[in-house]
Amino acid sequence: MNDNNLAAQAHWSRRLVIALPLLLTGCATHLGPNGPVTPSDEVAPARYAVERLAPLTYTPPDWPEALEARVLLPDTPDDRLRPAALLVHGGGWQRRSPDDMDEIAERLAERGYVTVNIAYRFAPTYRFPAQLHDLQQAMAWIHERAEAWRIDTGRIVGVGYSSGAHLVSLLGVAGNVGALSEPYGGDHARLAGVLGGGLPSDLFKFADGRLVVEFIGGTRAEKPEAYRLASPIYHVDANTPPHFLFHGRWDSLVPVDHATDFHAALLAQGVESELYLQHYRGHFTSFLTRDSAIEAGIAFLDRQLLDD
Repeated sequence: MNDNNLAAQAHWSRRLVIALPLLLTGCATHLGPNGPVTPSDEVAPARYAVERLAPLTYTPPDWPEALEARVLLPDTPDDRLRPAALLVHGGGWQRRSPDDMDEIAERLAERGYVTVNIAYRFAPTYRFPAQLHDLQQAMAWIHERAEAWRIDTGRIVGVGYSSGAHLVSLLGVAGNVGALSEPYGGDHARLAGVLGGGLPSDLFKFADGRLVVEFIGGTRAEKPEAYRLASPIYHVDANTPPHFLFHGRWDSLVPVDHATDFHAALLAQGVESELYLQHYRGHFTSFLTRDSAIEAGIAFLDRQLLDD
């Protein structure tokens, strides 16, 4: 990720934030395994009231930082187990907060998902794989509370944007890679699906800009094995969870080939994947005008998890 690109996109995003949601409605290409996906005319899903818990610390007492989770519990009408979603915010692995994911968490909770929207440790104070370890601790914590919150632990998905999407996707492939699953991973850390936007899938594609270098702790030449280990695209196999990817075609911070190449790699391994390309949008406007992409992504997750 390049800092000059970051500043330029932020400037244009501020100027266009009011006009773009109206201008860009419906401007997307939605691709599945067999080509374009046609929007369905399914009956609108049920909407549930939501209970918001006070922020809870999810990390163990001896963790380097005490990290909090924001939990939403849907008021589903029976005693059946429910799916859950782990939400992870973006910010170049070193800024922003769970505030960014609150609206998406509420939308998922209204649809019957228990949502866990977490903070994580930031680079450069903490470098890769510290952030992945935080997510693995969060998954262990969710499993510990699964009975109380009526969570089906076989139906936990990851949802994120930008560096948050990178982290949930990396969590999704970590079970296939011993160096990623040790020492905090395992069966409890497995995801059943991923919804990710603006996902940096291959860290080798970036010039040695500050954000990636500070996340990894060195340049591509200095730490090639770490770059490979931290790139989800190199760990895709038949056991990778289904992925819904959305991405702005004009994204110059995380170029669109991160999404198109990753989608192709998933399909090549027989993994269910859909790609939602947002026209005329960069990295920030993709997130600001995310509504249609998120709705399509939740529908994708529902098909993976909820269909009988």
